[in-house]
Amino acid sequence: MCGIVGYIGKKPAFPILLSGLKRLEYRGYDSYGFCVLNAQNEPFLYKRIGRISDAEKELLDLKVEGNIGEAHTRWATSGAVTNKNAHPHFDCSKNIFLVHNGIIENYQELKEKLIKEGHKFNSECDTEILPHLIEKYFEGNLEEAVRKALREVKGTYGIAVISKKDPQKLVAARFSSPLLLGMGQDETLVASDPTAIITHTRQVINLDDNEIAVINPNNFFILKEKPLVQIEWTPEEAEKGGYPHFMLKEIMEEPEAIENAIRGRVMVEDGSVKLGGLDVIAEKLREINRLILVACGTAHYAAQVGEYMLEEYAGISCEVDIGSEFRYRKPIVDEKTAAIFISQSGETADTLAALREMKKKGILTLGITNVVGSTQARETDAGVYIRSGPEIAVASTKAFLGQLATLAMFTVFLGRQRDMALVMGKRIVSELSKLPELAKKVLKLAPEIEKLAKKYKDFKNFWFIGRKYNFPIALEGALKLKEISYLHAEGIGGGELKHGPLALIDENFPTIAICPSDSVYEKMCSNIEEVKARGGPVIALATEGNEEIKKIADEVIYIPKTLEMLTPILSVIPLHLFAYYMAVLLGKDVDKPRNLAKSIVVE
Repeated sequence: MCGIVGYIGKKPAFPILLSGLKRLEYRGYDSYGFCVLNAQNEPFLYKRIGRISDAEKELLDLKVEGNIGEAHTRWATSGAVTNKNAHPHFDCSKNIFLVHNGIIENYQELKEKLIKEGHKFNSECDTEILPHLIEKYFEGNLEEAVRKALREVKGTYGIAVISKKDPQKLVAARFSSPLLLGMGQDETLVASDPTAIITHTRQVINLDDNEIAVINPNNFFILKEKPLVQIEWTPEEAEKGGYPHFMLKEIMEEPEAIENAIRGRVMVEDGSVKLGGLDVIAEKLREINRLILVACGTAHYAAQVGEYMLEEYAGISCEVDIGSEFRYRKPIVDEKTAAIFISQSGETADTLAALREMKKKGILTLGITNVVGSTQARETDAGVYIRSGPEIAVASTKAFLGQLATLAMFTVFLGRQRDMALVMGKRIVSELSKLPELAKKVLKLAPEIEKLAKKYKDFKNFWFIGRKYNFPIALEGALKLKEISYLHAEGIGGGELKHGPLALIDENFPTIAICPSDSVYEKMCSNIEEVKARGGPVIALATEGNEEIKKIADEVIYIPKTLEMLTPILSVIPLHLFAYYMAVLLGKDVDKPRNLAKSIVVE
């Protein structure tokens, strides 16, 4: 929910922290702060509400000395958006300075105890109890004080800590909140996200839960040795590349996201796919007869599409659960059940909690994620990377396409283990391999979709309807419009209109109907007729060549023809564009929508 970057080395720390924090602003953008220790171990502390970009010139003009420091960009969870609540937080004597990502569940209890012991607090944040706890145990050795303090903490944390009384040392620790070390030449960086450090190094060490790293200018120590991991994307991929917003750049990269997901994995002649991450458990998967797919937000909609794919073509029973609810159920599982966890970041707290619950039950766990070395990737038994590259905009777009393409491949993988015929396998992978070019064709509709957005920008409410494979796409289209334009939008199954939602339809309530020429096309046409009969405007998303749809819809957007199970990969692209253009026309902050953050690492 927040961004952390720390530095220790031979270079001036402040410019490196500023650069890293700017790259992390998509993780949190209501306030930010820095702490740098100079050669005399005196702290430079700077905390402000607002966005880094608004004060960039002022920050660049600051003359800050010191080669060790930490910085933080915040998305408020505990405490209002004020300068005092911004990080870094400090103890009573201003010796300990700390930045934190996560949430301390027992902070109120700890705070009351510390106040009784004489500690004075400056903020409303749960985070502030951490430097005070460390102060309580500090006897000259920072890492020992951190270790003792964290024993009392319940919750999640990724922290970076410095002390003017134990200088030239940076201590980092994590529990259920991502944190990594970037290993450079005579320098080490700490970050909550590789985006912050990619311009300095691509060699990283991911901390695991309950690990503490102690970093000096020339070396570091972790409780157990960690392997180096290579970051697969480049600094240029994390830049806007000439686009006005990251979100538009990432939508335009959706064909590439599909291509990256399937590259080297689809074998048309064999009618099969090769998913190297599943090799070690391939034989176990043959015995599985039930799948549970767990995810949150946009990834949850990908899982719902996957449910249709897997049941229809792989012949395996599926159920889809929201991560935040799954852990409170008592699902009935056995040795023939496997669970698939889907997360762009691989750090979604609710999804990780569900993963750990399933591991306790001893069932096979699989992961679909975008981030190499993420917690989910390390904790699942096996998995597949979607390889979409960095996704900076808060609202996920290209990663969703990567998830859908990966689920389609997973369907073929399991289907060919079972009863899927060679001819069907060939047909699916052949059509899947054509999707990058078809997606490029859809993106050429951007000017047309922008015109539609101009026409409908003054409407305040929208229905998105779809059936079967495109029912989850209706949910995704509505979510995107809500996320970035702040308009009211709801996605529903087309067949549900008559069970209540039709009461809302009038001339001021447009409906976006996803109705490609598939097995439920006629049903969707009936749903459109229901809306039109009540005066509601209809924007239809249909298959190229379908002229009949113009008789019942006010506007039509066409997508190329493909297999029914693959239509969601194309039909969602116009909805992403529509949401983007609506938000731009309404003057919203597209990449950083209010109240939201990219990686949800608190429950």
